[in-house]
Amino acid sequence: MKKTLLIFILTAIALTSIPAQQAAQAAAEITFNYTRLTGSASNQFAVWVEDAQGQHIKTLYTTRWTANGGYKTRPTSIPLWVKQSNLAGMTKEQVDAFSSATPKTSALSYTWDGTNIRGAAVPAGEYTLVLEATLRWENQVYYRAPIRLGQGAANAQVKVEYTTGERDTTAERAMIGDVKVRALR
Repeated sequence: MKKTLLIFILTAIALTSIPAQQAAQAAAEITFNYTRLTGSASNQFAVWVEDAQGQHIKTLYTTRWTANGGYKTRPTSIPLWVKQSNLAGMTKEQVDAFSSATPKTSALSYTWDGTNIRGAAVPAGEYTLVLEATLRWENQVYYRAPIRLGQGAANAQVKVEYTTGERDTTAERAMIGDVKVRALR
């Protein structure tokens, strides 16, 4: 009976400590509302982290269509991320680690664990979370939020920039909304 109780207690302690360890590793979080658009040449987006010099540190998410070669068919599909991430130089395994199917309309959240693309911890300092979305064809939106890793939890100011092409419509701008970024440590 004592042995069973001891195993139960040790198991309970182990299970309750796992989320605390994972939460301690979270460095920043980006949340936003995503509304899936109808039609072609839309619904592509990527979320990544850059250092203070604008160098790609790590991709948190990207839509599978673009990541699996769609950018070759349609060069206007999240072109900044394609360039910054050096997508053309990545292996299939690397791409599979951060890409998945385009989500359904929902509130989305992506968390950065404070590591680079190789999984090594990055030093405290200035970083930027970037969200790029192709609204339709050449119409892009960029959300950028600077964070200071190592300064504690804080909300970041998110700046938005739209690029417009010949086919710009205001309705497409509803694809991404209510973007919030928070440094967690």
